[in-house]
Amino acid sequence: MRPGRVMERIRMGHCLMNRRGFLRTAAALGVAAPASSGRPLRVSIFSKHLQFLEGRRMALAARELGFDAVDLTVRPGGHVGPERVAEELPPLVRLIREEGLEVEMVTSGIVDAETPHAEAVLATLAELGIRRYRWGGFDYAPTGSIPAQLEALRPRVERLARLNARYKVCAMYHTHSGIGRVGASIWDLYLLLKEFDPELVSVNYDTAHATVEGGFGGWIHSLRLVGPMLKGVAVKDFRWTRDERGRWRPQWCPLGEGMVDFPKFFEMLAGLNFQGPLQVHYEYPLGGADTGQRRLTMPESEVFAAMKRDLERLRGWLRQAGL
Repeated sequence: MRPGRVMERIRMGHCLMNRRGFLRTAAALGVAAPASSGRPLRVSIFSKHLQFLEGRRMALAARELGFDAVDLTVRPGGHVGPERVAEELPPLVRLIREEGLEVEMVTSGIVDAETPHAEAVLATLAELGIRRYRWGGFDYAPTGSIPAQLEALRPRVERLARLNARYKVCAMYHTHSGIGRVGASIWDLYLLLKEFDPELVSVNYDTAHATVEGGFGGWIHSLRLVGPMLKGVAVKDFRWTRDERGRWRPQWCPLGEGMVDFPKFFEMLAGLNFQGPLQVHYEYPLGGADTGQRRLTMPESEVFAAMKRDLERLRGWLRQAGL
């Protein structure tokens, strides 16, 4: 798409409506849920873990590993910088699609509607037919009422939902674990999003982060709670270990070697009629691929072998769950 067309979309005005009217009528704006296809879930690789490859080499690697799709990083330091999204994203998506893969979503750096280049990113996604993107990054202040802080965040969510409605895209808030993170407990994310159309603002549920916070049964309850808001799932695993100071910390690990109950999780996911996108993350030590480095410190063949092992394990759980 030409840069001028993106700018033209950015300058377009939109109708004014009050908050209550917006919440009542958002579903009428044409943002429809994808229909069930009856086919197995497509599995995406998070392109952060292929940042040592560019363009067609990245697409070829994803295809040869056995993935169905790519979750592209469209954020500072990613495969596409948001300031050049109109120029760089369309040709990259075309290359990926030429290799027989889909781009069902991107991972953006968008926190709210005021994030630099947010509207250019959404306009470009709309032109390319990409209807999902990952967003998020709210933090709590260390003092003050949590309910009051959530209420203060609501207008920011509303403005982003309005912007998403204009471009007919859906933002998926990624659930992280950790102190001070909005959405770590997940019940707070439910409270923040419950009044909004989940086809505009929704949840990208991270299996490992949810288990870090949810332990034995909390993640089960949180998944039940946000099930109607669930539009994306990020897959990774972890186990508790002690650091050099003896403190317990989550340590990422290959799928199936940690504490995430994947058979139970995917059984529940099937019950929710989840349609994707499903993304695989590789956060455990992997020669720099785990942290999105441009140069690896271990052979590519070893990195790819680990990635393929995780994908094969994931496929097994999905088949078992009928996904």
